[in-house]
Amino acid sequence: MIKVTIDNIEVEVEPGTTILNAARKIGGDIVPPAMCYHSKLKGSGGKCRTCIVKVSQGSAKDPRPMPKPVASCSTPVQDGMVVQNITSPELLEARKGVVEMLLINHPLDCPICDQAGECDLQSLAYEHGVAKTRYEEPRRTFEKIDIGPHIQLHMTRCILCYRCVQTADQITDKRIHGVLGRGDTAEIGTYIKNAIDNDFSGNMIDVCPVGALTDKTFRFKSRVWYVDPLDAHRDCKKCSGKVVIWTHGKNEIYRITGRKDEFGEIQEFICDECRFEKKDIKDWVIEGPRTIERTSVISQNHYILKAPAHRINLNSVELVSKNLISEE
Repeated sequence: MIKVTIDNIEVEVEPGTTILNAARKIGGDIVPPAMCYHSKLKGSGGKCRTCIVKVSQGSAKDPRPMPKPVASCSTPVQDGMVVQNITSPELLEARKGVVEMLLINHPLDCPICDQAGECDLQSLAYEHGVAKTRYEEPRRTFEKIDIGPHIQLHMTRCILCYRCVQTADQITDKRIHGVLGRGDTAEIGTYIKNAIDNDFSGNMIDVCPVGALTDKTFRFKSRVWYVDPLDAHRDCKKCSGKVVIWTHGKNEIYRITGRKDEFGEIQEFICDECRFEKKDIKDWVIEGPRTIERTSVISQNHYILKAPAHRINLNSVELVSKNLISEE
């Protein structure tokens, strides 16, 4: 085991652990944001640069600082390393610049985007963004296209994190989409407009940190804070069958997603049959309301004192009565 200090907190980790995963072992605000890294995907990380940190001491043997911020998702820790994240004003200013760069082409259409309320970039822009942009050149734009029977691609919102490509590469045997072009003309697309129809294609929606890939069966139906997430499962031959169903009222299922951990990463990939075809409440064994962090916008209609009168329903009462919403 080796020791590393992150924001004045020392932690012991296995050799080869990245700075990001060492910070995740501590938890809380110390954990750098990450939009392209996903622990379930090999080779992910190193694209978006939002997880940069300042290494003020390289190691016990070589105490010299690293000359510039490094990506914590791809930098392994060294014994005696000292890292600064939220304790470094310089680093926070650098991260603000990264966010500004990501927003150069990303449209601020949160009011009409289905990802609003659970968007990593939206949260990042709120914490590190600036009120005005210095960018004066025309933004790049793309037409919305259907890349499968259930998925719509809005490339204008894409930040090229590569998560969807790596997901299709690693959990399916017939990936037909990828990154086309180079530089500012690079885009996610399929060869000669092929349709993506494999049994696990819907997982690309779950791993997308922005609203570039959306569920066509859920588009514009509701906001995520107006529906109630419930843990549920079913016997499935293709996947684990463990999902989150998002219900309206008592029996209407608006959408189905994979279960995410506290870092916003999918715990288990689910098949398209579970995601798109099983929209009857009778298809599922309901385990109970999904635990929601108090800081999440999704929780705003799950408190009786805050919910409008027309939104107080049995699911809301059950959430409050069982005290299943995290206080953190």
